Amino acid sequence: MQKVYQSCYEMDKKCYEIYGLSEDILMEHAAGGMEQYIRGRFAKGASVLIVAGAGNNGADGIALARLLHGDYKVVLHLPFGLKSKMAHVQMDRAGRLGIRSADGPEDADVIVDALFGTGLNRRLDPKAEHILHQLNSFNGYKIACDIPSGVGEDGRLMPFAFRADITLTMGAYKESLYLDESKDSVGKIKKIDLGISHSFYEEQSQTFVVETSDLRVPSRKIQSTHKGNFGHAVLFCGEKEGAGVIAAMAAARYGSGLTTLVIHEPIMHPPYLMTASVVPSNASAIGIGMGLGSYFEDEFLTQYVIKSHLPVVLDADALHVPKLLSILEQKDRQIVITPHPKEFVSLWKILTGEQLSVSQIQAKRFEIARRFNAKYPHVTLLLKGANTLIAQEEKLYINPLGCSKLSKGGSGDVLSGLIVSLLAQGYTALDAAIQGSLALVLAAGKYTGSSYAMLPTDLIDEVGRLEFS
Repeated sequence: MQKVYQSCYEMDKKCYEIYGLSEDILMEHAAGGMEQYIRGRFAKGASVLIVAGAGNNGADGIALARLLHGDYKVVLHLPFGLKSKMAHVQMDRAGRLGIRSADGPEDADVIVDALFGTGLNRRLDPKAEHILHQLNSFNGYKIACDIPSGVGEDGRLMPFAFRADITLTMGAYKESLYLDESKDSVGKIKKIDLGISHSFYEEQSQTFVVETSDLRVPSRKIQSTHKGNFGHAVLFCGEKEGAGVIAAMAAARYGSGLTTLVIHEPIMHPPYLMTASVVPSNASAIGIGMGLGSYFEDEFLTQYVIKSHLPVVLDADALHVPKLLSILEQKDRQIVITPHPKEFVSLWKILTGEQLSVSQIQAKRFEIARRFNAKYPHVTLLLKGANTLIAQEEKLYINPLGCSKLSKGGSGDVLSGLIVSLLAQGYTALDAAIQGSLALVLAAGKYTGSSYAMLPTDLIDEVGRLEFS
């Protein structure tokens, strides 16, 4: 788990004022980190195109050209000339080695975008748009220096961006790299240290990005146990019964000792799932909303869900029901809600009266998650998306590991089932949301079929193999 920041300005300033590191030193380490990455991936003699801007991001690129020159076929292109002091300094050093700026970009084995850094707050001009279209059309391996050019300071596209295979970001991870809108431009993300360990560079943060290594699958190391030691997960099965069955299958697969479907009428279900007409007295956690519809009467929901003390997951249809959303006021209960943006529109209107659009939510995902967290700090919000956001008690966690395989009905039901299972096994709401979301995306990543082909049952099968990865 790594810290994430809205800006690195204060941390760079600390390097100058406290550690005595000059702008030049930080820049050399930024370029050196990119150099090491390229040398580790591409053999000497490979061609490298570096397109550098007029400011300090461009200066990083010029310094990189100097470090690679002689071992690689380096072409440096400066479409906007030079403006910053460090850009002139770096170009002077490069010129002393005989490096000159080419008239235009050309395809290469490696393409480095060092046009614009963080803090872009205006739309690209026509010349910049033309250059980025050229770079995106090339076949070489694409590297963004710090942030892809065209990604704005808030993560939005201006109006499009360089499409990197990897972004080598300087010093620390930035929120702007994790907005859904920019996910396909950013590619993979790797952090480059700037002359000191990140433990000295970084400051306190309430925002974190989770990593594969953060996964902790439910443990069964103690042998003298029985099913009652691992909780009883209960899922409500409504009008679209398949959703409830999928969620229950996921819950059982991820370790709940018992899993029960609360049903309205007899249904077809796997033999390892139990059914009941009410919530069993020994239940450990409940999940409701997946395909719920209007099967259950208000009085029933009041008795078995709203007045219950059990940890609860609210998903899908439950997020449109004011009566069920009243659960969010219960401060002594473990509560997880798992909306996608359209569902969040509904629940936010019910809770606050404010009408938002899906596009507004997607444009300001971090802000929206924090606004909800300020109103309901005790509730764990899991806002689905290409980069899932999880918020509770002023802390925000980003899960960027999702993939397009999950863009299919039933994936969210699997997620809810995983979270209910973990709640039933005694996890806190926050841990259940983080670990459930990690299990989901890592299981999807292990599916080896075509990207369009994964079914919820395939996903559940992959969940069962995570421990042996």
